[in-house]
Amino acid sequence: MTHDRKTAGFKERTRVDAARERLLSAVEGLSRTETVSLGEADGRVLAADAVAPRPVPHYARAAMDGFAVRAEDTFGAGDRSPAVLDVADDEAVGPNRAVRVHTGSDLPEGADAVVMIEDVERRGDRIEVFDAAAGGENVAPVGEDVGEGQHLYDAGHRLRPSDLGLLKSVGEDAVEVYERPSVSVIPTGEELVQADPGPGEVVETNGQTVAQYVSRWGGDPTYRDVVTDDEAALRAAVRGDVSDHDVVVTTGGSSVGERDLLPEVLSELGEILVHGVALKPGHPVAFGVVEDTPVVALPGYPVAAIVNAVQFLRPALKTVGRLPIQDHPATEAELARKIASEPGTRSFVRVELDETEGGGDSGSEDGADGDGGRPTATPTRASGSGVLSSVALADGWVVVPEGREGYDAGTTVAVQNWEWSA
Repeated sequence: MTHDRKTAGFKERTRVDAARERLLSAVEGLSRTETVSLGEADGRVLAADAVAPRPVPHYARAAMDGFAVRAEDTFGAGDRSPAVLDVADDEAVGPNRAVRVHTGSDLPEGADAVVMIEDVERRGDRIEVFDAAAGGENVAPVGEDVGEGQHLYDAGHRLRPSDLGLLKSVGEDAVEVYERPSVSVIPTGEELVQADPGPGEVVETNGQTVAQYVSRWGGDPTYRDVVTDDEAALRAAVRGDVSDHDVVVTTGGSSVGERDLLPEVLSELGEILVHGVALKPGHPVAFGVVEDTPVVALPGYPVAAIVNAVQFLRPALKTVGRLPIQDHPATEAELARKIASEPGTRSFVRVELDETEGGGDSGSEDGADGDGGRPTATPTRASGSGVLSSVALADGWVVVPEGREGYDAGTTVAVQNWEWSA
């Protein structure tokens, strides 16, 4: 598929859902696995079913403080006629003999029940039992928690701290998991510097930000040096990383200007799947495949790069890493001001939340006070896609679907917390 950046323009933009589906169709879940210690396994994805090699508990144990007994020796015991038992000094329980135990103690040989300490009165070397015990009462049998050979988790399960505790309890100290997807992050642009910008220079933030999101989303990022706007340099950078990375991400140079060379480079090296999405901010995003490796070309404006990373890179990375793609948590809020959106475009409007009673911008032209029952969502004043602070200082964004031209002040909207780490 050829791609002429000078004539293609963005006369037709792919809708968000269709673009995401096209990208995900080009990625596959990893098959590479590794064995890691339980201490390193939080958030990792099991590559094989987990089965308990031993039971928990692996011995019969007392579930209460008290005395281990033979249940039959307490039959008929009551307040008026307690059962009288000798207290044994050894570790075995015999007829009419009891042994002192504590919660978690190994159940002595010969015992099949535990009488709680509050149901017993000790008199020297004997005890009086005022409540009969049934067989198995206050005893945790072998395998009560987990049975030997019990199936615990399916392959594909994402491990949580509680899972790791359970695996340790059954005797595991390591697990086989899928490797983290390796992701090359290549910032591009001849104006970019890492620090101390001069006139006409800009501090590189997109690559660093995307690399950190990749790590948060379960990937293993490689943050490359800035590549200038030169076709040969861009071609070498992409070609050099597609062979040994699961995903390649570039930032900048994805539109249709004279210095936006990446779509053309991707077309020469492989195939362009999408170029231009009906999304705001950030429509000049591109997806391609080079040597069977998906390449995501994010726009250069910081907010546009973040929006597209969340909408497209995140689900692609989750799919490669065999991680679940979970919805972002959302907070219902009342809009303080009207927000507009271009018909046919999905807009992501950054907002700040105010949970104080009557919160909101009462001085705005469409000012709306919160009703005290839900937070107020106020669109950020700085809304340009190049204004990084507008997203870094926001509490979330409101998604305006393609079929709407916006929302009026006072409308109840869902504010997505897209910074949520999962």
